[in-house]
Amino acid sequence: HLKEDRTVEVNMIRPNSFMSLKSAGNLNSTKNTTSNAVPGISVGDDDDRKSSESTIPARCLSYLKAVRPWSFSASFIPVVLGTVLAYKYTHTFSPVTFVLTCISVLLIHAAGNLVNTFYDFKNGIDNQKSDDRTLVDRMLNPIDVAGMGAVFYSLAMASFLLTVLSSSAKMEHLALIFFGGLSGSFLYTGGLAFKYLCLGDVVVLLTFGPIAVLFAYTAQSGSCAIYPLLYAFIFVMNTEAVLHSNNARDAEYDKKAGIRTLAMLLGKTGSYMTYCVLLFIPYVILIFFLANHSYHLGLPLVTLPLAFKLERLFRSHMLEKLPQETAKLNLGFGFMYVVAILICPSAELPWLS
Repeated sequence: HLKEDRTVEVNMIRPNSFMSLKSAGNLNSTKNTTSNAVPGISVGDDDDRKSSESTIPARCLSYLKAVRPWSFSASFIPVVLGTVLAYKYTHTFSPVTFVLTCISVLLIHAAGNLVNTFYDFKNGIDNQKSDDRTLVDRMLNPIDVAGMGAVFYSLAMASFLLTVLSSSAKMEHLALIFFGGLSGSFLYTGGLAFKYLCLGDVVVLLTFGPIAVLFAYTAQSGSCAIYPLLYAFIFVMNTEAVLHSNNARDAEYDKKAGIRTLAMLLGKTGSYMTYCVLLFIPYVILIFFLANHSYHLGLPLVTLPLAFKLERLFRSHMLEKLPQETAKLNLGFGFMYVVAILICPSAELPWLS
């Protein structure tokens, strides 16, 4: 009987003991969680931060997406164009200067894209439907994007100094053009933020057209000239079509974010007409060159069917992938344009003589 009473007594005590131990465990867990928490950051935020950390290849891929390499044709083609024009004029070519010029301009373009990513996110413009969701999807931290932009600008300036050493042009001429382009790439969304003041199109027209072409031409030829700007105008209109299609697609989101673009001011019909002008005026000019100067200059006309396809997409309000498709046209048109100038006899090139 005494043994049975002890068994009953133990059995009656065990559940309470178990509950006491469980409560103590929960209390200790709570204490540990509280003691390990960082002031100002909740436990959930800490878990999210850890989950957002990725491997080095994944982070490199995120940086690659942030710099938007699909847009580099807008800066690479002008460099090649300026170099070809310098070659047609001087009949000399420096591979070292060409490579350094390309590196300088592409680094500025990449840095400008990162600045755009940083400020668009900071100002609440980027969202889940944006092309660039690097910061929205937390693939990178804003401080990482800003830091990488600063690194690219620093590398661009180092490359510029090497370009000055390899070129026969005056340093002050190259510096004026280079820092003009660098300022434009930053001020597009940083500083004065021309993009938010309906002046972003002007900055793009200058930075990714005349400035890049003139910088490459001056570095190769050793002197400045006006006629490269006229050749740049033909290509930069096609480049501006890429930006305009992007702004037309995002007009409603930009309006909600409180920024102003040319596409917003023009409305849907006006934006469509502007897109057509930007898209087809270069072809009209080339047809004039074909008829009055050289048949070689008609080579970019092979991309005309793609231009008509893009026009139909805009007219049908199918704008989701239109900027990327217009960028493909920009690359194809620019490549054919440069080849046409390269194979055309110098005596038949407009303005060169």
